[in-house]
Amino acid sequence: MLPKADMLYYETQAQLKGLRFILGVDEAGRGPLAGPVVAAAVCLKQLDFKNTINDSKKLTPRAREKAFIEISEKAYIGIGIMSEKIIDIVNILNASHLAMEMAVKELVRSMPEEISSQKNFLQQLIVLVDGNMFRTQLPYQYKTIIGGDGKSLSIACASIIAKVYRDRILGVYDKIFPQYGFAKHKGYPTKDHRLAIKKHGASIIHRRTFQGVL
Repeated sequence: MLPKADMLYYETQAQLKGLRFILGVDEAGRGPLAGPVVAAAVCLKQLDFKNTINDSKKLTPRAREKAFIEISEKAYIGIGIMSEKIIDIVNILNASHLAMEMAVKELVRSMPEEISSQKNFLQQLIVLVDGNMFRTQLPYQYKTIIGGDGKSLSIACASIIAKVYRDRILGVYDKIFPQYGFAKHKGYPTKDHRLAIKKHGASIIHRRTFQGVL
């Protein structure tokens, strides 16, 4: 099943400019009170998907898991993770950008050397970033797209990978700190989560600089 043409608008525009390697980048976990922020970078090797690909927030957990598996089979992927400690030191915006930068670097490292070692590789790569701002030291051109996870297939794929990856991390933390209910709310500031913090205090994975933690 091919995606809707409008989900390929930015990819098509990049290709018309002679860009061959289009990386979609998104993050998950800016708003939670606990856990890391996780970014994913995705470079699609093919565009046909059996599963629905969209902004991860518009998919059910089951649909995200199924899409995650298919995307993993049809794309180069890089993951970037910034811990709650890094978030507290540099703030969540900077940590998100660092995670995105790490994800792009990991993706490029995962590509076959005959691709990444090409003389004009730098000039043929563009990073499509969800949001309206991106600070980076990467040597690649980039474009920010507000609401990109619902407008670009590459970014939508990245949003799914980042969300599922982070949810799995919080699922592990739930087993270590069952009193907080991380498997249910994934660290977001729900009523139950705030009550758990009030009752048990902050855990080592809580973001100390976020309001409502201390």
